This record gives sequence, C-alpha cells and structure tokens, in this order.
Amino acid sequence: MLIPPLNTTTIWAILDDKIDDKTVNQLVWHYLGYEYDYQTETWRNDKVSSDWRDEYSEPPDFLESRPATVKLTRSIPPENKQLLKEELGFKGYKIGEFTPRHTRRATVANWLLSYLKIRK
Repeated sequence: MLIPPLNTTTIWAILDDKIDDKTVNQLVWHYLGYEYDYQTETWRNDKVSSDWRDEYSEPPDFLESRPATVKLTRSIPPENKQLLKEELGFKGYKIGEFTPRHTRRATVANWLLSYLKIRK
C-alpha cells in the first residue's frame, strides 16, 4: 500500500476531494498503526493503541462509519480541534455543497493535521 506523504499538500487534497476515499482511509489506518499482512491477508493491529484496537480489531471505514468518525474526532486534543482553520485557513464547505462524507473528510484531515503537529 503506497500512501501519499503526510503534509499540508496531502491534507488539502483530502479536503478538496482530490484523493480517493480508499487512500484517505489508508492514511488514517497507517498512522493509527494498522498494517495489512499480505501473506496472511489479515490486518495486524499490534501497533494500534488499545482504545482503538479493542473497538476496531480491523480498521474502520472512516468515510462510511459515523461512530468511527466520532471516535476520531474525540481523539483530537482540544487545542488541535481548530487546526484546519488556524493552520490552513480552511473556511469549511459551502452550505448546500457538502455532505456527511465531506464532513468526515474534514474530520480525517483535521486528525491527520493534529497527528502531524504532535509529531513535529
């Protein structure tokens, strides 16, 4: 699985819907610690924190699963909740032009940006 680098260009591409849903999910899965074992065709989760692993032994589809997205939102530290706006100047999606999928992509983008900031 080849994923794009974690940087602001990639995060903007998520927000602008220029990266497909599968790749967006793979980015989050990677940084949560999920690894696909091609020999056994199963997901390894030994590097995933127990609070994720206990609820999701296999990586969830963050763009389809509201509960997984809510958990992702709650895992963003309070001081990083507004990073899209503060760091990228993201103004959100226009009313009437966004769907729950867009909202979930923004959540993923914010989580990834928070992950990036924490690990700097």
